[in-house]
Amino acid sequence: MRYTSILTVVLMGCLLLTGCGQSYQETKRLSREQRLRLAREDSAALKIAVMPTLDCLPIFIAEDHQLFDTIVDIRLKRYTAQMDCDTAIINSRVEGSVTDLVRAERIKKQGDSLTYFTATNAYWQLISNRHARITQLKHLDDKMLAMTRYSVTDLLGDLVVDSAKLKTERVFRIQVNDVNVRLKMLENNEMDALLLTEPQATQALLGKHKVLLDTRKEDIRMGAIVFRAHGMDDAKRKQQMEVFLKGYNAACDSINHFGVRHYKDVIRKYCNISEQALNALSDSLRYTHAASPRPKDIERAQQWLSKIKDRGLIRKGK
Repeated sequence: MRYTSILTVVLMGCLLLTGCGQSYQETKRLSREQRLRLAREDSAALKIAVMPTLDCLPIFIAEDHQLFDTIVDIRLKRYTAQMDCDTAIINSRVEGSVTDLVRAERIKKQGDSLTYFTATNAYWQLISNRHARITQLKHLDDKMLAMTRYSVTDLLGDLVVDSAKLKTERVFRIQVNDVNVRLKMLENNEMDALLLTEPQATQALLGKHKVLLDTRKEDIRMGAIVFRAHGMDDAKRKQQMEVFLKGYNAACDSINHFGVRHYKDVIRKYCNISEQALNALSDSLRYTHAASPRPKDIERAQQWLSKIKDRGLIRKGK
């Protein structure tokens, strides 16, 4: 009797161990299948690289307020450095990206085919640290300027140097790609001047720093949303693009009707700025329906890229 009881316990233990083994293998198989399924779904989705900046606001609102028709899968891929957005679209990890014309034209020059979905209302401000006592462009001599190489901020750095008749080597351009890090360097008095777009510019100006240049006054419009040309002509992608366009335009209309600050919750979620900065954002900012960039802005970007190529500043693969 005792032997039978012991044997029963052993058999039950073996069955339990076998069951656990099967469960573990089943879990591994399901996990692998789930990963493959998620990868297939992500590959089929329309993916957009975005930054924590207000030129992305219509996309953020369309996503959060379900203005994109749910019959298609549209996903946002969030980055804080434009070069990461570039890498994502070059390597086909995303179909579209919010960018600037300089970066887009450079990618095209390197052999990647892009199409312009729309210009954006992005503008950039050159802001000087109030502790650096820089009140005019000429005061940037022997100062540090935070920017990103091969971008609109690089172009604007040249514009500043030329306008103030400074020597190029006397304005020390420091590459700071992450927009949040760039802002933090100003707030920590680690940088003399920097180029920012919204909402980081509004956050910076709360510290009583000075605006030395504003691209709106220079009639420079360099913001853009681009898509890869390759693989976008099948029926499913066309349907996704139609839905994206409809949602984008509807979000622009909503912002113009209610004002930017009406969407403080969305801006807070995606841009991570202070409550004070959220309340200081201008409600006069307007968003237009999707429309191609102005030819003169594209030409400005192309001319600048040719200029720095002639100076030997563009190297293949860089």
